[in-house]
Amino acid sequence: MAKIHPTAIVDPKAELDASVTVGPYTLVGPDVKVGAGTTIAGHVVIEGHTTIGRDNRIFQFASIGAANQDKKYQGEPTRLVIGDRNTIREFGTFNRGTVQDAGVTRLGNNNWIMAYVHLAHDCDVGNGTIFANNAQLAGHVRVDDYAILGGYTGVHQFCKIGAHSFAGVSSVVLKDVPPYMTVSGNPARPYGINAEGLKRRGFDAAALAGLKRAYKTLYRSGLTLEEAKRDLEQQVGECPPVRLLLDFLGGSSRGIVR
Repeated sequence: MAKIHPTAIVDPKAELDASVTVGPYTLVGPDVKVGAGTTIAGHVVIEGHTTIGRDNRIFQFASIGAANQDKKYQGEPTRLVIGDRNTIREFGTFNRGTVQDAGVTRLGNNNWIMAYVHLAHDCDVGNGTIFANNAQLAGHVRVDDYAILGGYTGVHQFCKIGAHSFAGVSSVVLKDVPPYMTVSGNPARPYGINAEGLKRRGFDAAALAGLKRAYKTLYRSGLTLEEAKRDLEQQVGECPPVRLLLDFLGGSSRGIVR
């Protein structure tokens, strides 16, 4: 049996691994599944069709799997799926998806989610990200692996945040943020590549030099976006990470920060 505090209320239909810990005054609904090694602190509410993986740490007062805040929502059985080894700090609010999208909100593995972070309906967050306090995602936002959002960053609905990118404190993101880039401001604007983050992820000097060149091509050359993309195609051979940047640009529907 899971270790459940006597004041917690866990629906008998909920599926909790025997190694799960549930703190005082926490509520767990009937359609919730929680994997091995996950710890849930006191005063947490986990509801809806919510699946939580292994070895997560969920701190007090988090709201996980509540109905989304889309006015079109009519109670459809949409889902929230959380992967493994995530840290979810106090007052995080993660909502279920909508039938207008894939019907699921996703958080991957090894993410560090600080206090008061909001994941709205249909967001798709990858692996190894960091969201500082009060970072807020509107609906349908995609955040790729190892992206970092500074405190009080707000992201407009349907935006995409590329892998290894960095948004400075209080950024207002209204367009897509390409991989590797640093953005800041209201509205967010580009300020070079995320060099420090890339070094920590193991990118070598040659890759950093190549990505700096790609940044200059995209933002400092005076080329149109289509012209810059053609130039970047020629740079992939010398700097393979540029391929990820090109693929992102090709899939951007909202346009990129400029």
